[in-house]
Amino acid sequence: MVKKTYTASDIEILKGIEPVQKRPGMYTDTSNPNHLLQEVIDNCVDESIAGFCNSITIQINTNGSYTVSDDGRGMPVDEHPEYKKSGVEVIMTNLHSGAKFSNKNYKYSGGLHGVGVSVVSALSEKLTINIERSGDKNLYQIAFSDGLVKNKLSIVGKSPKTSHGTSITFKPNSKYFDNQDIEIIRLHKLIEAKSILKPGLEITVDDSKYKTGKKVYCHSGSLDKFLKSKLNSSSLLPMEPLLIELENDSYEVATTVCWHIDNENIIQDSYVNLIPTSDGGTHVNSLKSAVTDSIRDFMISHKITPKNLKIIPDDIWKNTSYLMSIKLSDPQFVGQTKNKLQSTSIGSKLSTQLKDRLELWLNNHSDSAEEICNIAIKNAQARLTNSNKTTKPSTKNSIMPSRLSDCSSKDININELFLVEGDSAGGSAKQARDRKFQAILPLRGKILNTWEVSSSKILESKEVQDITTAIGVRPGDSDLSSLRYGKICILADADSDGLHIATLLIALFVKHFPDLVLNDHIYVALPPLYRLDYKNNTLYAISDDHMSEILAKQKIKSNDKNLAITRFKGLGEMNPSQLRETTLTPSSRKLLLLSLDEKHKDIKKLNMMLSKKTASDRKLWLEKKGNLAQTS
Repeated sequence: MVKKTYTASDIEILKGIEPVQKRPGMYTDTSNPNHLLQEVIDNCVDESIAGFCNSITIQINTNGSYTVSDDGRGMPVDEHPEYKKSGVEVIMTNLHSGAKFSNKNYKYSGGLHGVGVSVVSALSEKLTINIERSGDKNLYQIAFSDGLVKNKLSIVGKSPKTSHGTSITFKPNSKYFDNQDIEIIRLHKLIEAKSILKPGLEITVDDSKYKTGKKVYCHSGSLDKFLKSKLNSSSLLPMEPLLIELENDSYEVATTVCWHIDNENIIQDSYVNLIPTSDGGTHVNSLKSAVTDSIRDFMISHKITPKNLKIIPDDIWKNTSYLMSIKLSDPQFVGQTKNKLQSTSIGSKLSTQLKDRLELWLNNHSDSAEEICNIAIKNAQARLTNSNKTTKPSTKNSIMPSRLSDCSSKDININELFLVEGDSAGGSAKQARDRKFQAILPLRGKILNTWEVSSSKILESKEVQDITTAIGVRPGDSDLSSLRYGKICILADADSDGLHIATLLIALFVKHFPDLVLNDHIYVALPPLYRLDYKNNTLYAISDDHMSEILAKQKIKSNDKNLAITRFKGLGEMNPSQLRETTLTPSSRKLLLLSLDEKHKDIKKLNMMLSKKTASDRKLWLEKKGNLAQTS
């Protein structure tokens, strides 16, 4: 029950690590604990970048805990002059505390916010730290529970005089995560990349839980050699990927680039201070700009471009593989998960330096450069040929639907389009979105059942035509070069009507845009059906079963007088802040990737549910499994 009065006494001030426990999705990826583990590993890697750590060991324990050890300097055990507590306690119990806000201890680091490891403490039911300091014969230990000190820092044993380093063991608290299991393959890919980016650093993964065994990563080769080994292709230009290394007072950069003749097995990965930036950012944009401009200039100066053919960036970039690693003393990321770099101050300078190196290489290797230019020309010709096949103007020249609220970014790698059920929900979504990369297209009512309609006929439907124009790809078209959004997300109400609309949209993409599905461009958003208010906590559930799971996990009885349950009748009932937190923000939302099984069982089920000829089969299915329609 909301109070009618609102006074100063109602204002809450969250202290220490309380903000993390109140809104964990703002600080980490709550789908699983991978990011928590990465935060601890990143601190060890920072020690290595600074020149004080040569080996890191990651143990995945059978009881669901993780142990990360390094041979760095060891976390500080002396008393902080202001807080009168040990340095390690200050770091673990206060947000924005650490030694990485200046360059005194770390020139380059990933833990620049002073937030990461305290988030791990806040979201772990148990966390223990063992510390050895060089020249100090003592072994120190401190323990935490739910972010609070359980056992103060104390000496628990003796340590060899030459030993030094930190060992952190933590067990994530299940109430903060949708899944307690980490993605083990993702972890191994991360560790492999870090070992490549920091030659000589030995990282061991010892897995007792998922039974993947013990694996040691340690590399001394350069970035270009690693890229070639990963691509394992004979159709590369050049055969030995181009390597560019830059260093100045602002940054250190290593990037390797090559082009594919066959456009297969492309790798495009970037890192900042050895942290993967899956959404790219300033550094990647600078590389793209440099590649595009240098090749365009080469084509002009060598008179390679055919008459009346305009080469666009996608024609050049479509066949490009790259790895890029940049080290910055003060990187600015988008959010605590650090998936995207937004340090705008380096963009222009970095792009110019990269372009200079690329132009030098192109002019010194003119034969290979001309072959690369020919790839771009073929891509441009294919794009125009495909465009001319259509009876209507290309999407690029088409007038966008009036109801589309587009994003400002033109980068397909980050752009997202949400197909939203209804104008009311569309209005909330427009206010809740990030205008930079999220676009909203409201749909009116249930769209046409396109399952048994030809690709040419479905464009007679205004809703389908709007979707086609917005995404930039026509029904039945396998050329995705004009695709405007990397993620197309179906966002419908969590009730039965919403599920019906979502099914019709899924059928549209599976039947008429199969290449979008096969290339992982279609997603289904999972908005909440319930809001649960319990004391000072707010939780969201996407279904009845999910609500029961949450209540059981939180040990809350359904008849508890402190529990208030609100059922959303539709997305339009959610205010923009709720929709942003639960459904649109990448770090806290739930998205399902639309994919099809190899045995075509999904196609058969869709046919049974949507075809006019299968009415009798559909009736039998509903009689047997009609109860599923209430809970799905």
